[in-house]
Amino acid sequence: MSGKKSKTAPEPGEVIAVIRRVLAENGRDFIPQYSIAALCMLAIAATTAFSAWIMRDIIDEVFYEQRWGLVYWIALAIIAAFTIRGFATYGQSVLLAQVGNNIVARYQRRMFEHLMRLDIGFFTATRSGQLAAQISQNITGIRDLLNLTLAAFARDLVSLAGLVTVMVVMDPLLSLVAFVVGPPLVYAVNYLMRRLRRITREAVVINSRLLGAMQESIQGIAIIKAFTMEDVLAGKLAGLIRNAEARSNKIARVSERLAPITEILAGFAIAAVLAYAGWRAAAHAEPPGSVFAFITALLLAYDPARKLARVQVNIERALVNARMIYEILDLEPQQGDVPGAKPLEVAEGNVSFAGVRFSYAEHMPVLHGVTFEAKAGKTTAIVGPSGAGKSTLFALLQRFHDLEGGKIAIDGQDISQVTKHSLRSAIAYVSQHPYLFEGTIRDNIRYGRPDATDAEIDEAAKLANAEEFILRQPQGYDTLVGESGATLSGGQRQRLSIARAIVRNAPILLLDEATSALDNESEAKVQQALDRVMKTRTTLVIAHRLSTVINADQIIVLEEGRLVEQGTHRTLVRKPHGIYARFYRMQTDKADDLLEAVPVDSGGTKRAPRTKETEERR
Repeated sequence: MSGKKSKTAPEPGEVIAVIRRVLAENGRDFIPQYSIAALCMLAIAATTAFSAWIMRDIIDEVFYEQRWGLVYWIALAIIAAFTIRGFATYGQSVLLAQVGNNIVARYQRRMFEHLMRLDIGFFTATRSGQLAAQISQNITGIRDLLNLTLAAFARDLVSLAGLVTVMVVMDPLLSLVAFVVGPPLVYAVNYLMRRLRRITREAVVINSRLLGAMQESIQGIAIIKAFTMEDVLAGKLAGLIRNAEARSNKIARVSERLAPITEILAGFAIAAVLAYAGWRAAAHAEPPGSVFAFITALLLAYDPARKLARVQVNIERALVNARMIYEILDLEPQQGDVPGAKPLEVAEGNVSFAGVRFSYAEHMPVLHGVTFEAKAGKTTAIVGPSGAGKSTLFALLQRFHDLEGGKIAIDGQDISQVTKHSLRSAIAYVSQHPYLFEGTIRDNIRYGRPDATDAEIDEAAKLANAEEFILRQPQGYDTLVGESGATLSGGQRQRLSIARAIVRNAPILLLDEATSALDNESEAKVQQALDRVMKTRTTLVIAHRLSTVINADQIIVLEEGRLVEQGTHRTLVRKPHGIYARFYRMQTDKADDLLEAVPVDSGGTKRAPRTKETEERR
């Protein structure tokens, strides 16, 4: 992942900064909902304190003074208090759930939009499955942070303050005895927080690796079964699962240590209060109402006190999640448009490479001063061994990376000075590995141009030789393609990819090994479709099968990132010791006279040579 590495745990100042940022980005939008939820929580706190306060009147007035007429009024007051508490609890729960769901949804949208703006390098360095799992785990941290903060202050803190007030009013001396447990509890919470920050972050990273590995295994299930890798991958996942389980168990052990500490301290405090209250009642014969009210308040105060002690534990975990989300949101795209960038205006479609140099890493140069021109309306083929830099030229033309040196221009306009959106809108791309997205066949063709009409999509499918198999599908154009187009063959997916390029109607067409992985029949149909698409467009073709490029207007030969040969098929095969001629000789039976490998029909048109592949078809 690009960007600076994160520290293991946030510093206290960073913790406050994350909370302030979350509140600044989200708090104002939900002021009405949070205000109503806060009022509901205050009602809960008030009715809880009332439950303790009324105990004195129940004991002293009803049972000790035997004023039985007050029973009905006290009963009605208790019913009213619990009714208010019930509706208030419902209201605050529903409101917080709605706000939380909205926050999750807005951060999901925000995260996806931000990821779409990041450069290719980020996704090259980050495993997609792991990234998706990490986002799904962490994005709820923003929601939990806000809800926990509101609940801690509006409900638990107010409830505790109300109950403490009842305790102090009923018996100030006993209150001092109960408050002895405060300092040890604060010390224990702070100790646990320091341990929990580091462990929580490690758990998120381990779980994201586990979920990412599971996702990749499901996507590659065919390869797993073909190579009998089930046991190997099961063992690998078992190791990740053990690590995730161990980390989760450690979080449970650390975070739950607060429970016995809280219970023990509370037990000592309540026992001390009861012992002192009993001795005082026996020695001074005081009415028991105040003591009962105090004990009730003390017992009721235990729950919000426990929640407040745990809220810091939960907030720390939510903070780790929120901080990891912001680490991604704060990544700046490395390839922004330059100030004052103008839209690309394509009049003809001439593409020129002038002294292009590029490296993927400091010590990995890929291209060394490549210079050539792809003329408008013509076909330029790029050939060469694997690793020569062919696909890199396509990536640079689409500005997936910035040049180290040289210049790429379209109709004389430097592509680094125009907007990326206008540049890519002028290019249609057909990949060696066509990718289909979730949805129908029609949806996938329309990705080429979202505003395309159904008629334009149908016409593109016809030109791509795709309509024949589309109409045989159960729902025709409305048939779901399955994950990554799993319900279609390789040739069918490739023809849909070509239809997507056709409907884009861009002046520049890039074909990256568009037929290399196809069988002979599929290749023939795809090649027919490509011949239609390439007319009137500036076309750049990458191909290992030289039979697909012999009719190109120009052939560029790359080797180790350098342009070593340039010309037409007929001029290049005249060089018997040339790289292109060697490649061609390896793929044809016409090694003696390479020019005879380009037969001419009766109309004077060059025809594809007889290669081993074409002979097999015959």
